This record gives sequence, structure tokens and C-alpha cells, in this order.
Amino acid sequence: MIISIANSKGGVGKSTLAVHLAAWLHAQGHTVTLADCDTQHSSSEWIREAIPEVKIVRLDDANAILDQLPQLAQETDYVVADGPGSQTETSLALLLRAELAIVPCKASMLEVRALAKATDVLRRAQDIRQGLPEAVIVLSMIGKNYRLTKDMKDAAAALKLPMARNALTLRQIYADAPGQAKVVWQMGSRAKEAATEVENVFHEILPSAVRSKQLRKSREKVA
Repeated sequence: MIISIANSKGGVGKSTLAVHLAAWLHAQGHTVTLADCDTQHSSSEWIREAIPEVKIVRLDDANAILDQLPQLAQETDYVVADGPGSQTETSLALLLRAELAIVPCKASMLEVRALAKATDVLRRAQDIRQGLPEAVIVLSMIGKNYRLTKDMKDAAAALKLPMARNALTLRQIYADAPGQAKVVWQMGSRAKEAATEVENVFHEILPSAVRSKQLRKSREKVA
């Protein structure tokens, strides 16, 4: 399965989601490739040190993405593609290959309304592919006492995009993790709440990827 982290707006937590999703899928016992398609290459640098078992590829142009993503999906259970913060041919190429697009968005009316523009390239891909990829909005960097307003629900509904019930809170631990070359599950008790909310997000949007501890241990022994 190819999963694209997609939002043409920068600073919404794409790399945080991509790295933690790849790490979580690996922890479930799946084989995972992280395809870093952002020219800054921050997600591949981060996961190389945090979870070296995750395969990394860097795909900087649309042709490479269109050509190589299907083959990568044949070789591993999941490909997590971290997209660029711009509406480019690269963004469209990712969405032409992805089966699921996770759209991170900050929690404010301005940000949700901005999604109408930020998801233009997603709409183009869905038009071409008759509805694919499936897409879900994940709110990120929300305040601890945040409440989703009716206006925000209506704005998301107008885009015909489902919004995950679970979200990522604005926490210093997420900012600290790349510098320490870790994901939140590796950062001890101070990251416990962050680890729980990340797992809740992924359990909600990818329930089919969840494997029991017994099955994961059995697979590890075979490997």
C-alpha cells in the first residue's frame, strides 16, 4: 500500500506524521519503505537514525515517483511518501500512485479554509483516477483544550474530505524528536502522552495495519 502525506502548505507537520507512521508500521511487524520526496530530505535523515531498519529512498522528480513507487510497493508492505510543501508535478505524481492520502492540517478556521486551495492537486488526482486516492484530514499542532467547532466541521465537509476524530497536540516533544534522532516511543515517560495520541491516530485511520503482539513476535522469529 502506498500512503502519501499530502498538503501543499508547509509547516503543518508532514514529516512528523510520515516518520512516525513509518515507525509505527514497522513496529506492527510490516516491511516499510519511506519515500522522501521533499527536496529538504528531513524525514529520511530523521528516520535513518531513529529506525534504521526502515528502507529509505529519495525521489526528487515526478518521473522517478511514477516509475519507482509501484515497484517499491511490490517489495514492501507499505510505502510512506513524504511529499513536498508545494503544488508541483511531484505532488501530483505522488497522488497518482497513492492509495491513501493523509492530509495534515493545523486546527484553525483559516487553515481549514486554506485546504480548499492546498488540496487542489488532490482533486486533480481524484478526477483522473475516478476517486482515488482515498483521503483523510488529520488535525495537527492543536491546543490541549481544543474543540472542533461546527464551522470547522462544515468547512471540512464542504471539501468532501473526512476528518479523523483523533489529532496531534502541539507538544515540544515533537519538535525535540528529530534533533535527538528518535520517535516519541523512544523518548521515555515524558513522551508517553504523545506516543498514545500518535498510536490513536494510526489505529483509527489504518485499522487493517494493526497486528497483535503475538503475530509480530512470530514474524520476528521467522525473520
